[in-house]
Amino acid sequence: MVHIQHFQFSPFQENTYLLYSDDKTCWIIDPGCYFPEEKQQLKEFIASKKLNVERLLLTHCHLDHVFGNAFIHKEYGLSPEYHELDEPTMKMAPIAANTYNIPGFEASPPAKAYLKKGQSLALGNDSFEIRFCPGHAPGHVVFIQHDQKVIIGGDVIFKESIGRTDLPGGNHETLIRSIEEQIFTLPDDYTIYSGHGDTTTVGHEKKYNPFL
Repeated sequence: MVHIQHFQFSPFQENTYLLYSDDKTCWIIDPGCYFPEEKQQLKEFIASKKLNVERLLLTHCHLDHVFGNAFIHKEYGLSPEYHELDEPTMKMAPIAANTYNIPGFEASPPAKAYLKKGQSLALGNDSFEIRFCPGHAPGHVVFIQHDQKVIIGGDVIFKESIGRTDLPGGNHETLIRSIEEQIFTLPDDYTIYSGHGDTTTVGHEKKYNPFL
C-alpha cells in the first residue's frame, strides 16, 4: 500500500508530497520547502516514520516545485529525476527567483535521470505509471497508481481550475489536450493530488471544471 503525506510549503503555497510504502521506502515529489522550518518539518516527518528516502521526483521544474532540491541532495544524497524537455525550465529557476525577489535560492543539482512517458516506477510492491502532460510546462509528467486510483498531478489540473499557460514553454491548447487525453481517460473515482490547493477527483473535474 502507498501512503501519501502532504505538506504545503513556501510563499507559493505549493503542495509537496511524500509517498511511502509499508516497507518504509519513500519518494519525495516536488519539494517546495523554502523556509528553514519547512525543511525541518520535512526532515522530522521522515525521521519519525523511519523512512528510507529512495528517489527525488519532479512533475515539472518550475521554481516553486524545486526550492528543496539542494536541501534534499545535501540531506539524503539524492538528485532529481524529471522529463528531459523540462531541462530549460530547471535552468530558468534561478532567474525566476530573482524575478519574484526571492532571496537565497539554491540551484538544483543536475538530473540523476530523465523520466519518460509510459515508464513504470516501483515503490515497494506498488507501481506508478508516468504519463506525459505538457502545456503548463514543456516536460510536465504525472504519476499514476492504478490500484489505489491515485494521480500525483503537479500543476496540470486543480480543483475546478487548470495550470497557467502564460509562463515560458506553456501552451493552453496543449494543456487542454493533455488533460483530455491523459487525465480524463481515467475513471471518475481517481483522486487527483494537485500541486496547489485541495485534492479533487477526475469525475468532479469532468462535471465542474469551467475550463473544460
